[in-house]
Amino acid sequence: MPEKLLNDSIIQQVRSVFQKLREPVGLIFFGTESGCEYCADTRQLLDELVALSDKLSLTSYDLEREAEIARRYRVDKAPAIVITGRDGEQSVDYGMRFYGIPAGHEFSALIQALVLVSEGDSGLQQETRQFLGELTQPVHLQVFSTPT
Repeated sequence: MPEKLLNDSIIQQVRSVFQKLREPVGLIFFGTESGCEYCADTRQLLDELVALSDKLSLTSYDLEREAEIARRYRVDKAPAIVITGRDGEQSVDYGMRFYGIPAGHEFSALIQALVLVSEGDSGLQQETRQFLGELTQPVHLQVFSTPT
């Protein structure tokens, strides 16, 4: 197995943050063996994260061989990470996706996303929730970032 991606200092910090996890969170990884420069590293990173809390689970799929599952999750590129929560025994897909390896600042965003899903509350103010509740058409929101 390749060298660990997370050093001891990062592991301790993440473990501390993961103490806040209340409900289980599922990570679904989509990779592919052909032409995916960061798939192996992304999968390794998720393996290392899931090992830090019993509240986290990881399921992996091949984007090409398991295309029907990818379509169900609306994933069309790899590497991809889908974050799901729980509602009782039911898995809930909140539409949270990370594409590419979540390194640098994106790593912090991934950790925060896991905490938010585990808490089951977006933290949005009531007026924002009301505004969003009044939307009549779907909104496709994407946030792009590049490591610097």
